[in-house]
Amino acid sequence: MNFQKIQARIVSAGLILTMALALPLTGCRSFGESDVQRYAWPLATASPEDTVTQIFAEKFAEEVSRLSDGQMKIQVYPNSTLGGDRDLLETCADGDIPFIVQNTAPQVTFMPDLAVFDLPCVFDTLEECRETIDDSAFYGLISEVYTNGGYHLLGMADQGFRVMSTNKKITTADDFKGQKIRTMENSYHLAFWESLNASPTPMSFSEVYIGLQQHTIDAQENPYEVIVSNKLYEQQDYIIETNHLPHLISLIVNDSFFQNLSEEEREIMTQAAQIATEYARLQSDKRITDRIAAIEDSGTQIITLSDEVRNEIRKKSQTVYDSVEENISEDIYNAYLGSQ
Repeated sequence: MNFQKIQARIVSAGLILTMALALPLTGCRSFGESDVQRYAWPLATASPEDTVTQIFAEKFAEEVSRLSDGQMKIQVYPNSTLGGDRDLLETCADGDIPFIVQNTAPQVTFMPDLAVFDLPCVFDTLEECRETIDDSAFYGLISEVYTNGGYHLLGMADQGFRVMSTNKKITTADDFKGQKIRTMENSYHLAFWESLNASPTPMSFSEVYIGLQQHTIDAQENPYEVIVSNKLYEQQDYIIETNHLPHLISLIVNDSFFQNLSEEEREIMTQAAQIATEYARLQSDKRITDRIAAIEDSGTQIITLSDEVRNEIRKKSQTVYDSVEENISEDIYNAYLGSQ
């Protein structure tokens, strides 16, 4: 998707006039010069407005403006206004859109080392996961992956863990057998559910609610945020806290664009991203609590798996670990699992 096509999207959405694409992606002038940034740079997501992704994006834009005394401007375009996940990755790499915020899963096709985040059941708590992500050695390795892909990693937040919803009460590792569960089209995700003898079925997310309603599928897996915002729990009797993967959200910028900014501007963006990351994590925790309450109020039961069952799931999914280890950087693999 080129510059003209992106402008066409914006025109059709009725979002022009203040759009940033009139500004060359070479950064604004330094604050000491009379010329200041006239148009907002676009930050695009494929997620709806009422999500942690949107909170993360908006907080970053807000902090960039605050730290620059209003001289640096970013406009957030959510809900695939400027394209789906794959479109956004390509246009960001090309330099047509400077900023995007999205889950790491669709990025694996472009940056295979990010499959490290597809290792199942690595962490028992979000605190453990966040400590690993924030570890300077690991973060440096992952940042290099993004740089090699043409991006600069500014921050990484999350929407908590992905959990399973189903109509079958699951309390043991054997109970997953035969469950037709919708997953994203990711080979490692499919392999994980196959290791539990479930029947993973890739399906467009837009079809999931109807699929559950019509019993085309038995189950699905997503973070609480997605399960509640899309009312998937209405068609399910149980939420199983498999906590099999963290749902990580990356804030990235075109690397050439970032490097062409002044040192002062780069520092402002780095600080803004740090603030936005912490804020998004806090909001995620609060929203998870609220969404659990909404599910329980509806009558859908939440089941927390025992430590014994989670350990058994880890053992069953060892083939996934082997596959990921074969296909990614040894340093990244070991750094991610270092504290486990």
